[in-house]
Amino acid sequence: MTTESQQNIYVQSEEISLKQIILKTSEWCIYLLSKWLFIICFGLLGGILGFTYAYFKKPVYIATTTFVLEDDKSSSNLGGLAGLASMAGLDLGSGGGVFQGDNILGLYKSRTMLEQTLLTEVDFEGRKQLLIDRYIDFNKLRKSWKDTPKLVNLQFKAGELSGTKTNPDRLRDSILGDIVTNLNKNYLTVFKPDKKLNSLQVDVKAKDEIFAKAFNDELVKNVNEFYINTKTKKNLQNVKILQHKTDSVRSVMNGAIYTAVAVTDATPNLNPTRQIQRVPVAQRAQFSAETNKSILAEMVKNLELTKMSLLKETPLIQVIDQPIYPLERQKFGKAKGIVLGGLLFGFLSIVYLSIRKVYKSIMA
Repeated sequence: MTTESQQNIYVQSEEISLKQIILKTSEWCIYLLSKWLFIICFGLLGGILGFTYAYFKKPVYIATTTFVLEDDKSSSNLGGLAGLASMAGLDLGSGGGVFQGDNILGLYKSRTMLEQTLLTEVDFEGRKQLLIDRYIDFNKLRKSWKDTPKLVNLQFKAGELSGTKTNPDRLRDSILGDIVTNLNKNYLTVFKPDKKLNSLQVDVKAKDEIFAKAFNDELVKNVNEFYINTKTKKNLQNVKILQHKTDSVRSVMNGAIYTAVAVTDATPNLNPTRQIQRVPVAQRAQFSAETNKSILAEMVKNLELTKMSLLKETPLIQVIDQPIYPLERQKFGKAKGIVLGGLLFGFLSIVYLSIRKVYKSIMA
C-alpha cells in the first residue's frame, strides 16, 4: 500500500507540474500578445535602422587570383647526378629545402611578403603611389591621427622594409605591423579550393576597388617570385660555381695549347742536336693541355647535368584567373537589413518585456 501511495503522489505531482507549466506558458503568451503594439513598433524601428545601415554601408570588392602550382618533389634521379657533381666538390641537394608543397600558403600570410607588397609603388590612374599610402587614404587613417603630429607627418618609402634600416623607426614599424595584422584578419584569404588539386586561390577584399586589384596582383607576383627563387637558389649557386670552374679550366687549357705553339714558333729551324731547348717545354704544355681537356670534359658534363637539375627543381606556377574590372562586389542588401533589423529589435523588445514582468512580480 505504501508503494502504491507513493506512486500516486508522484503522478499527481507530475500532473501538477505540467499543469503549472502550461498555465505559465499561457500567461506569458497572453502578456506578450497584449504588448503586440510595442513589439511591432520596436520591430519597425529595427527595420528602419537596418535599412539605413544597408543604405550607407559601402560595398566590399573582391579581387581573386587562382593559379596552379606544379612542384616535382621526386629525387630518385638525383643519385647519379650528385655523384658526378661531387667530383667538383658540390652537393646538389634537393633544391627546395623548407619550401615544399603547402608552405607557400604561409608565405602569403608572412609579414615580410605583406610589407614588401604594401611598400610597392603602383600606378593609380596615372599617379604613382605606394599601396600603403592608398590603404591609409581610403581608410581615412590620417584624420584619426590628426592629434598626433608624428603620425600625420609619417612617410613611407618604396622597398624600405622593417629591419633593413640601420636606424629603425619604431613608430613606423609599429604602424606597418598593425596594418599587416589587419590585412591578415580582414582583407586577405588564401586557401585551396580543392584539397585534391594543387590549385590555390588568393582573395583580397577591400572597400577600394583599385586597391583590392593592385594589392592582389603585387602580392601574387612577389610571393611567387620569392618562392621560385628560394626553391632554385641552391642549384643556381651550383650552376654559377660550376660555370666559373669550367671557364677557368678552359682558360688554362687554351693557355697550354698556346704555349706549345709559341715554343715551336720561337725556335724555327732548330739544330737537331739542341732539341732540349724545345722538347721539354712543348711536352709540358701538351701534357697540361691534355690533362685539362679531360677535366674540362667532366666539368662540362657536370655543368649540363646541374642545369638540368635546376630546370627540374624550378616549380611551375601557372596563373589561371586574374582579377579584372569590374571586380565582384559584396553589398549588404536593403531587404536583408530590414528583415534582420526587425527580427533583432523584435527579439530585444520581447526580452525587455520579459525582464520587466519578472522584476515587477519579484517586487510585488
